[in-house]
Amino acid sequence: MAAGSPAPSRYLRSIGAHASIEPDPFTDGAYVLSIGGAEQSHVNLEHPEEVFYEYLRRIAHIVDLCAPAGEPIRALHLGAGALTLARYIQAVRPGSRQHAVELERELLDFVLQHLPLPAGTQLETWTGDAREALGQLDSELRFDVVILDIFSGPEAPAHIATAEFYREAAARLTPTGVLVINVGDEPGLTLVRSQVAAMRSALADVAAFGEAGMFSGRYPGNIILAGTQFPWPQEWSAELAARGPHPAKVLTGVDLDSLSH
Repeated sequence: MAAGSPAPSRYLRSIGAHASIEPDPFTDGAYVLSIGGAEQSHVNLEHPEEVFYEYLRRIAHIVDLCAPAGEPIRALHLGAGALTLARYIQAVRPGSRQHAVELERELLDFVLQHLPLPAGTQLETWTGDAREALGQLDSELRFDVVILDIFSGPEAPAHIATAEFYREAAARLTPTGVLVINVGDEPGLTLVRSQVAAMRSALADVAAFGEAGMFSGRYPGNIILAGTQFPWPQEWSAELAARGPHPAKVLTGVDLDSLSH
């Protein structure tokens, strides 16, 4: 985008709101995607390995653990946004094969037109409902990481915020794969609690990762849930807590019981 030119904007008919992409005034080569005036995603085109939003950095740290550093993986993104994490995976794991599902075709086209993906990115995009798209993927496809980023408080889609959906998603994982859910919630963490319980009934083990103060249930914000089909490695908890963003906390096992009901 040329300096001084108007910020690109597109009207999203399906939700009746405008999407816009504006330069980040504090970071050269970075842009912010807003929908309806609310910031949704941040992309650094010059350094896609740098993830600005804290909750996305936490997800990126989990992705880092799902395979040896630098090794290509297969990733599925349910909820594309500005494809920040797809860009990150390509930057740190060149040769990865990725799929992304986005409900809004106009949004996906708008993002890809104005925020090009890193050279060499192998990304197949799908438009539609996340659960329906999951069932339409090649039955042989298995993923090292499945990332779901469509929840926000009480408006979470009822057909996706279920144990049945998590079983369907878990069936798409490799034996060492990780299902990662971003849950944006309000004080009281009602949605987080329901999703911990749902994931625990669908996967062998579950961890919750977030800013330490979020677990008090006093504040709105994001908690990242990660589910595995194998016992959660305690060294992963230590690694995630050390990586932050700080102050960071990881709950698993009996420590997670308080969030499962």
